[in-house]
Amino acid sequence: MAAALAFGGGDGMAHHAGAWRPVVMLLAWTLILTALALYAARTETRIAVLPALSLWLTVGFWSAEIQPAPSPQAELVHYADGLQRMVRGHIVRVRELPVQVADDEKEPGSHLAIDLAVDEVEEITPDLSRMVPVNGGIRINLAGDSTPITLRCGDAVEATLRLRTPERYRDPGAWQYVDYLAAQGIGATSTLPAARLLTTTHDHHAGTIRCRLYAAQRWASVRLMAYVDSHANAHLPKTLRLSADDAGMLNAMLFGDRDRLSHTLRLGFERTGSFHLFVVSGMHVALLAGALFYLCRRLRVPQVAATSSTIVITALYALLTGFGAPVQRALLMSSIFLIARLLNRDRNVMNSLGAAALAVLVLSPSALFEASFQMTFLVIVAIGGIAIPLGEWSFLPYARAARNLDHLWLDLGMHPRLAEFRIRLRIWGEHLEPLLGGVGLCASAALVRCSLWLLELLLIGVVAEMVMVLPMATYFHRATIFALPANVLSIPLVAVLAPMGVMTFLASLINPWLAAIPASMTALLLHSITGVIGHISRLHASDWRIPGPSPWVFALAVPCWLTLCWLVRRSQTLATLTGALLPLIAVVVLWPEPVIFTPHDLEVTAIDVGQGDSLLLVSPEGRTMLVDAGGPVGRGENAALNTKFDVGEDVVSSYLWSRRMRRLDVVALTHAHSDHMGGMAAVLRNFRPHELWVGVDPDSGAYASLLNEARDLGIAIVHLHAGDTRMFGGIGFSVLAPAPAYRNPGAPVNDDSLVLRADYGQASVLLEGDAEAPSERAMLVAGEVHPVTLLKVGHHGSRTSTTPEFFAAAHPQIAVISVGKGNTFGHPRPEVIERLAQAHTRVYRTDRFGLTQFLLTSDGGIREIESGP
Repeated sequence: MAAALAFGGGDGMAHHAGAWRPVVMLLAWTLILTALALYAARTETRIAVLPALSLWLTVGFWSAEIQPAPSPQAELVHYADGLQRMVRGHIVRVRELPVQVADDEKEPGSHLAIDLAVDEVEEITPDLSRMVPVNGGIRINLAGDSTPITLRCGDAVEATLRLRTPERYRDPGAWQYVDYLAAQGIGATSTLPAARLLTTTHDHHAGTIRCRLYAAQRWASVRLMAYVDSHANAHLPKTLRLSADDAGMLNAMLFGDRDRLSHTLRLGFERTGSFHLFVVSGMHVALLAGALFYLCRRLRVPQVAATSSTIVITALYALLTGFGAPVQRALLMSSIFLIARLLNRDRNVMNSLGAAALAVLVLSPSALFEASFQMTFLVIVAIGGIAIPLGEWSFLPYARAARNLDHLWLDLGMHPRLAEFRIRLRIWGEHLEPLLGGVGLCASAALVRCSLWLLELLLIGVVAEMVMVLPMATYFHRATIFALPANVLSIPLVAVLAPMGVMTFLASLINPWLAAIPASMTALLLHSITGVIGHISRLHASDWRIPGPSPWVFALAVPCWLTLCWLVRRSQTLATLTGALLPLIAVVVLWPEPVIFTPHDLEVTAIDVGQGDSLLLVSPEGRTMLVDAGGPVGRGENAALNTKFDVGEDVVSSYLWSRRMRRLDVVALTHAHSDHMGGMAAVLRNFRPHELWVGVDPDSGAYASLLNEARDLGIAIVHLHAGDTRMFGGIGFSVLAPAPAYRNPGAPVNDDSLVLRADYGQASVLLEGDAEAPSERAMLVAGEVHPVTLLKVGHHGSRTSTTPEFFAAAHPQIAVISVGKGNTFGHPRPEVIERLAQAHTRVYRTDRFGLTQFLLTSDGGIREIESGP
């Protein structure tokens, strides 16, 4: 463990070293430490510890330095310029993905997506067109009906594509979809009608190992879905019948295929901190390895053969799941743990964990900074390093003493307290014999053992949750209040569900009617678990979203936990102290930190949400208001690219959490278009504002659903029209549009926009939403438009907004345009930019500057803080 910690320290130093790379000094230091360690090992072993650990630290630094960086795919990105090009390549993965639809549509539907390893791309110049070899990966979403051609791993395809790179959001804390794709070898995306994809049937590659693993994963998922659609399943009662959602859960749990896991179920598991139970993770690999090894030993298989068989079978299962990075690490750590046990080193769990962690870091130093590795490491530290030793100082010896009560000779080798405990159990058994007969003794012992093992499960759960509070807050911004009861109830059921699911899958390969029996039990267990999780997740307190703790909290908590691992083994008194300190560390992690804001100034921040709007206003008193929350542009191409990405969750909320915000005072929705409203539901759930300001109510199922969710969350909905005024944290708000008589019984339009003016002393801000010329004329006629300090340009700089008359009346010093890079609408329009330039108005655009913050003073001054690159 000490070696692993030292190696990780060197890895972390290299990660934060920046441009400082003292290669010569590092090489000399390595040689000196090696010589010192060898000399000390031969003369005095005790003093060899310091140079040895220093050497491990240096090796960690070297390993991080020489680890190859992920391919930037610069060649392929060069061709993502908006032109249509012929692309040739080979399929490495085929997936069926759900399509995002509005809440008022009945069937979600699905579409095929293929990952393509590029061979050639068409290079277009004014003089010629030619195919050039290019390395990289493309994710192609096939629109329309599924292609009649069976797509296989290794198939050669060609198509005319318009390549594009996913939006990179330049906001602090934002999750980047482009980096997520790059980790999978994808540098560009495209959408193509299925009928226009051409396959070259005579040119078929065997495919890479990764390709074959994906194919095996998809084959297993398709076979399980085939049982769901079979007559054998359809004839079962609903409680015993597997649905498509159930199959999606089993595919995620057994094979790591999360594509069919519904958003509702996923959200319920995330809220209760039990998501890891229902997707292939390190826990599933470890459980399988433990169950296989236990079975082999019960069958009296020799220890070497049992260890080898367990590692081989677990490795084959890991391959079937797609062999993702978390599964690879879990397989490696489980294998090293079993080998350590084989070498009689299993007495020290922390030592085996250190060896496994060291092996993972040597192979992949970057794993140190990944959430999955940190969570796996910390949960084993919690269980093996703290919970089990606490149990050993208290009740676990009694649980072991309750076995084999009929073997009286065992009493002689036990501690007097344990021997007395066994005698008492025999006495209780004798009292039960008149009622239970000869099984009275066994019944009393079994009851005590079950109670103590349940207490152990509870202790492990409590300690694990106290330790996991740090990574959960850091990476998922969640404090899972009900994680303990949800996991305590679910883990025993999952331990039975997983093997039943495997039996169902294997039986379905033979005959669907044969699979009906295990499938019925699987469905019953699955519905029981989802029912429990569903009820818990619907409680508002179960979804407590919090900002991630500061780095100093991380730097404090981890050494404290490692110190507790040492203290808990020393004495019972120190073990009691450990039990008392654990909740204190958890409280420090969750303790609210002050919101980051600038006192005495009005802050207006244009958040980079791509082709959408989202602005944060913070009053001089620290009151917070969010206007719009971004979202996908329409339901076509952009909505299909990534069904799991939510700009409200992954961009807007992440930025607000980076500012240490836990609640919002007000959220305003200008109008019900998806690029303003798409991320709003996540923001409402995460920050529970006191009020939601809206204008008119158009005919939109998604908008009505948002208002219903706001009511369920206890948020007051305030309808505003021109002439209304509101005071907010020392800021005066005036509503300029829509007019009181304005109505829109149809679908949402841009002129529904709620237009707000904020005044702070002599400084003012005009937030126009997407208001177009008709709405602007109405505001001018009403005499409501006056010069302002800062203007949020209407409709992303469209030529239908910011008309000359409106702009002349507003006469802003600074204008900000929220717009997406490379958008297909041509926003902002050149004539609008020219209009702003002629008026000597300074212009800031989120597509070029990223997130930009403006600070307004009461005397009318304004300064800008650019956060984007």
